[in-house]
Amino acid sequence: MPTSTATDATIEHRHHFRFHAPHRHLASAFGDDWFGVKAEAFARFFGTPVFLVAQTLIVTVWIILNVLGVTHFDIYPFILLNLAFSLQAAYAAPLILLAQTRQADRDKAHADADAQHREALALAAQERSYKTLERLCSAIADRMIDRYGAEAVTVRASKPEPPIPLPVEEVSVEVWKEGS
Repeated sequence: MPTSTATDATIEHRHHFRFHAPHRHLASAFGDDWFGVKAEAFARFFGTPVFLVAQTLIVTVWIILNVLGVTHFDIYPFILLNLAFSLQAAYAAPLILLAQTRQADRDKAHADADAQHREALALAAQERSYKTLERLCSAIADRMIDRYGAEAVTVRASKPEPPIPLPVEEVSVEVWKEGS
């Protein structure tokens, strides 16, 4: 029987957190360089309440200052304000698309990792189911050899609709044993 070591525990600990590790094999279409990271952070900021409140306050102050005549740098119909909004939209749209693309890459990596994990679990469950049936068949064969003194015994067992997450109709095991 294998014994557990500190190294095995470390490996299992790291394996448990494997989905939290960055996906080094994934290269974003825009790269993971400084610009990509900052652009994504900026695009994410566009949807925050802080940004919306700050923009609303700036626009309100802008309009009040120009309507009340405190200053006349952008009189009604506020063409300069309209130009500022157009410039903001021209930069915001590509940055938001960049952030969505990077998020889609991360989502795909997580979905792939989840699919591989589910498949590994399904295979482990199937293997465990086979081992359970195999142990049952082996125990039956041993009992038949002991009780009836048979020279050899073949035992077959199948489980229809096994409780495993695979599209199989049944799991079958056949064990052949010789008497001693």
